[in-house]
Amino acid sequence: MDFKKELEKLLLKHVTPEHIHIEIPSNLQFGDYAFPCFSLAKELKKPPNQIAQELFSKIKNPSFLEEVKATGPYLNFFIKKDVFSKEVIGEILKKRSAYGSSLVGKGKTAVIDMSSPNIAKPFGIGHLRSTVIGNSIAQLLSFSGYKVIKVNYLGDWGTQFGKLIVAYRRWGSEKELQKSPIKHLYDLYVRFHKEAEKDEAFEKEARGWFKKLEENDAEAMRLWSMFRECSLKDFEKIYKRLGVTFDVVSGESKYNKEVDRVLLLMKDKGVLEESEEALIVNLDTYSLPAALIQKSDGTKLYLTRDIAAALERKNKYKADLLLYEVGSEQKLHFEQLRAVLKALGFSWAESIIHIHHGLYSFAEGKISTRKGNVIFVEDILDKAVALVHALIKEKNPGLAKKEKVAEIVGTSAVIFHDLINDRAKDIVFDWKKMLDFEGETGPYVQYAYVRICSILKKAKIRPKSPDYGLLKENQEQELIKKISLFPSVVSDAARQYKPHIIAKYVVDVAQSFSRFYENCQCISNDRKLTEARIALVIVTKQVIGNSLWLLGIKILEEM
Repeated sequence: MDFKKELEKLLLKHVTPEHIHIEIPSNLQFGDYAFPCFSLAKELKKPPNQIAQELFSKIKNPSFLEEVKATGPYLNFFIKKDVFSKEVIGEILKKRSAYGSSLVGKGKTAVIDMSSPNIAKPFGIGHLRSTVIGNSIAQLLSFSGYKVIKVNYLGDWGTQFGKLIVAYRRWGSEKELQKSPIKHLYDLYVRFHKEAEKDEAFEKEARGWFKKLEENDAEAMRLWSMFRECSLKDFEKIYKRLGVTFDVVSGESKYNKEVDRVLLLMKDKGVLEESEEALIVNLDTYSLPAALIQKSDGTKLYLTRDIAAALERKNKYKADLLLYEVGSEQKLHFEQLRAVLKALGFSWAESIIHIHHGLYSFAEGKISTRKGNVIFVEDILDKAVALVHALIKEKNPGLAKKEKVAEIVGTSAVIFHDLINDRAKDIVFDWKKMLDFEGETGPYVQYAYVRICSILKKAKIRPKSPDYGLLKENQEQELIKKISLFPSVVSDAARQYKPHIIAKYVVDVAQSFSRFYENCQCISNDRKLTEARIALVIVTKQVIGNSLWLLGIKILEEM
C-alpha cells in the first residue's frame, strides 16, 4: 500500500490537487504523515489553524488509519502500527536487493563522463571527487532503470605534454620512469614550471613540441605514448582499490582527427568566425563569451575535442543524458559546450548536464599541481588502511584476513568521507576528519552492518509469519519509519545527482538501528517477539546494504 497516495485520495475529496503536499514529520509524535494547510490560507481567506480543524471534522478515517489530529496548521495522520509494519517489512522482504529501485529511466541511456585524470600527473584528491561521486551517481541511475555507460575521458592531450617532453628530454630518466612513473613525471612537471618562471624560452620550446605532437612527429608521439601507458598502469591500481570500473576508457587524443570534421560542420552551419587569426564561435545570443575553437597557431582546444566527443556519444550510444561529473571551476566550459551545440542546431544539447563538485583545498589555499602541493590519493588510502590495521590489532587481534578487512574499511572511510559532503560544496582538506572513524563515517555504518550479521548468526531462525503487531516500541517504529523512506531517498538522490543524500540517510538508519538494539532485546524466550524483531533486523540489513552499494562501498560481514 502506498500510504502517501491513499492520503492524497482522501484529501482530494476536500482539497484541490494543486494544494495537496504530504510531508513526513521528523518527530513520531506528529504522526507518520502530515498535511500543511498554509497554501490554502490565501484561497480560503482563513488562518491555517482553522482550515486544519475544519478538515479534521470532515475526514472519515479509512481502515488503515489509527488516528487523525489537527495540530496547529497541520493535519497529522497516524497509520495503524501493525498495518504500517507489515507493509514496509513485507515489501522489503519481497524485493530484497531491488528495494528502492525504480523504472524511471527504463529505455533511456545515460553516458557519464567521470574521473578523467590527466596523464602524467598524479591522481590527486581532486580526481578522487569526480571518481567516487561519478561512480555513485552511475549506481543511482542504474538503480533507477537507466542503461548507464561510464566513460573515463583522460586528459591525454594538450600543451602540458609539450612541457613534459621538454622536461623529460632535459632531466628525465627512463629508469625512474619505469620505477615510479607518475612521481617522476610529476617532479619533472613541477621543475619545468620553476625553470619557466626564470626563463620564458621554456614555454616557447614547449609550445613547439606540442605543435610537433599535433603534427604526429615520431619522437613526440613516442614520448607521449610512453607517458600515457605508464600513467594508465598507475591509475588502474587506484581504481582497483576504489572498486571503480569503466565501460569506456578514452581521451582527448582520440578526437584529434575528428576536430577537423567539427570545423567543417561549423563552417557549413556558418557559426565559425575569425578573430585575431584564431577561430571562434560568437555566443552573444546565449550571453556567454565567445568560444575559442582554434588558436592562431592552428592548435585545437579542449572545447573543440569535447564537441567532437559529445557528437560521438550522442550518435553511438543514442544517449538521452550526457552527464559530466567535473569540478565547478569548469562551469563556463560546459555552458559554452552546450551553447555551441545549440548554435549548430542540435536540440539535444539540453541533455548535457554538468554535475559539478566543489574543490578540496588546503587550509592555506588551493591545491596546485604546478606548485607541487598536491596530495596523492594513493597516500591517503595507504594512511587510512594503516590506521584501520592498527585498530584491528588493538581491538580484534584474532580477526581473520586482517589485511583484506583493513583495506576495505580504510578505503571505504575515504570514499564515505567524500560522499557525505554535498558535492556542490568545497571541502577543506583535513586528515583528522578524513580518518576519524567515529560519528557519521563509513566505518560506523559498516560496523552497524557487521553487528546485524552477528545478531542473525546468533538467532539461527528465519521468521515465517511474524506478528508485526508486536513491534510497538518507539525505537521499533522509528526504525521501521526510517527504512520505509529509502525509495523516496533514492529518488531524491538520483534526481538531484547528489550521493550525500544516501550517505546521510544510511547514517540515520545505522543510528536508529543502534537505538533499537540498545532498547529492544532482539533474541529472547518470546518466540513470536523474536521472530518479529529478527524480521526487522533482516530488512534493516537489506536497506543498509543497498545504501552502501549505491555509494560504491564494499560490504563486510566481520570486522
